[in-house]
Amino acid sequence: MIRHTVVFRLKHEPHSAAERDFLDAAKVLADIPGVQKFEQLRQVSPKNDYSFGFSMEFADQAAYQGYNDHPDHVAFVRDRWVPEVDAFLEIDYTLLGRQPVEKPRQGMPAKAS
Repeated sequence: MIRHTVVFRLKHEPHSAAERDFLDAAKVLADIPGVQKFEQLRQVSPKNDYSFGFSMEFADQAAYQGYNDHPDHVAFVRDRWVPEVDAFLEIDYTLLGRQPVEKPRQGMPAKAS
C-alpha cells in the first residue's frame, strides 16, 4: 500500500470563490482508477504555513504510477496545480512492519473479530 499525501498553500485568498473552485476541481482525482480513500483536508497546525492537504491510497506501485500517468491527473497538474499552488510538500508512505491496530475510542466497544 502507498499513501500519497501533499500539503499545499494556494495563491488564492482564503475562503474565496477561487479557492473553492480549485478544491472542487480537485475532486476529479478521486475518480481516477486505483485511487482509494481520497481526502481533502484543511491544515490547522500553527507549526507551518500550509493550508490544505490531499491524501489518497494505492494498492501498489503500479496503481500509483497509473494515477500519475492518467490524463485527468496530468491535466489537473498542468491546468490547475501549477498555476494556482503557491507552495507544496509531497510525501508518499508505505507501512513499516505490522499493520496498525485500530484501538477502540474511549466509551466505544471494541470491534468483534
